[in-house]
Order: sequence, then C-alpha cells, then structure tokens
Amino acid sequence: MSDAANVLIDQALELPALERAVVAEQILLSLDKPDAELDAIWASEAESRLSAYKNGREPAIPLADAFKTS
Repeated sequence: MSDAANVLIDQALELPALERAVVAEQILLSLDKPDAELDAIWASEAESRLSAYKNGREPAIPLADAFKTS
C-alpha cells in the first residue's frame, strides 16, 4: 500500500465513529459504479442459464443446496 494510503487510513482512524462511518460509506459507494458492459454480460449469462433450465439442459437445485458452502 502506498504511503499516502497509510497516512489517510491513520487520519481516518482518528475521526469520531460517526465520521469514520460516513467516510467508509463514501469510499464503498465509489467502488460500486454502474458498469453497462458488465451488466450486459451478467444479463446474457442469466438469459443463458434460464434458457438452459427451460430446455432441460440444466436441472433445478434446491435453494438450500445453492447456498451450501463446501
């Protein structure tokens, strides 16, 4: 990590909790910018998966199994 980032972190950690929360929220929001190209890729993937399910190429699985961790 750069020196500037380390200084920024040190300064942020000195802020009151509420101000740190606001800073953290703003930083997180800056990472979640809309990306039309990525959205199109995911939409295409979702359409492909739905089509495969409807055409019997992919089976349905129980929701509980979908969220199981290995």
